[in-house]
Amino acid sequence: MRAIVLEQYGDPEVLTFREVPDPPVGPGTVRVRIAATALNRADLLQRRGLYPPPEPRPEWEIPGLEFAGIVDQVGPGVAGVREGDRVMGLLPGGGYAEAVVTSDRLLLPVPPSLSLDEAAAVPEATFTAYDALEQIAVRLGDWVLIHAAASGVGTMLVQLARRMGLRIIATCGSDAKAEAVRALGADVVVNYRRTDFLEAVRDATGGAGVAGVLDLVGAEYFDRNLRALAVGGRMIIIGTVGGNQAPLNLGALLSRRLHLIGTALRSRPVEEKMLLTQKVRRHVLPDLAAGRIRPVIDRVYPWTEAAEAHRRMEANLNTGKIVLHVA
Repeated sequence: MRAIVLEQYGDPEVLTFREVPDPPVGPGTVRVRIAATALNRADLLQRRGLYPPPEPRPEWEIPGLEFAGIVDQVGPGVAGVREGDRVMGLLPGGGYAEAVVTSDRLLLPVPPSLSLDEAAAVPEATFTAYDALEQIAVRLGDWVLIHAAASGVGTMLVQLARRMGLRIIATCGSDAKAEAVRALGADVVVNYRRTDFLEAVRDATGGAGVAGVLDLVGAEYFDRNLRALAVGGRMIIIGTVGGNQAPLNLGALLSRRLHLIGTALRSRPVEEKMLLTQKVRRHVLPDLAAGRIRPVIDRVYPWTEAAEAHRRMEANLNTGKIVLHVA
């Protein structure tokens, strides 16, 4: 099969097509012919050598944390999945390829309402967003602050938060992105290039602060995020595109009983990913199937143009997910 392999690290030009062996099918696994995969910030970091795949390291370093495609071989002991099924799922890597082998318990069926290109944009954003909202334990009517709301994860966070009955303050970097995020259901949208989001939080909540912050930025926003929280509020750090190191005011943490949570999907044990897959199947897949929630697609590139797709994401031009069409 063909795959995009990292044989060295650097700029998008290092994304190299190679012929590699088809992955073998074993007990409890299925092989999927990949129709499409989607970009994530982790792919850009991995391409630069800053986000290695988890151990044991694969023979071929192939990026790609999600996929959609058609099952073409089923291993012994697999139940509920058949050859020809349309499926999607998370991966620790390997999505930039014509085929992948994964556990049947990490698969979700692709609803008839979604194309395989659309389905490729679902797993990473949806699993991350659902898991983050579950961890911050917010309740109906609470205010939440969602950063990078026009990103793939951000657009799904806004939609899921709206479905949960939350009130949403969202940040993004342009008026066009703000319009798109508002259309997804955000109550207040802040163009951070023009307005301090902390002022918007104070205005919207009458100075009380938000119950939860869902942050994909990191150090650049850290202090203001703490100040944006209400007493007893929770912040979950999903990404750190704005830096990894930030000072922490422990006094504020203690006196206002704040909770800080860090999260990542790729490094979790496979058993936790299986459990999360079942939660998403139960609580989110029906909304996807009915069209009440949809992946927001920025652009679909043929995978031969993966380097150009990486450049678009690095320039922060995308609203929603960037998809690579494989087959």
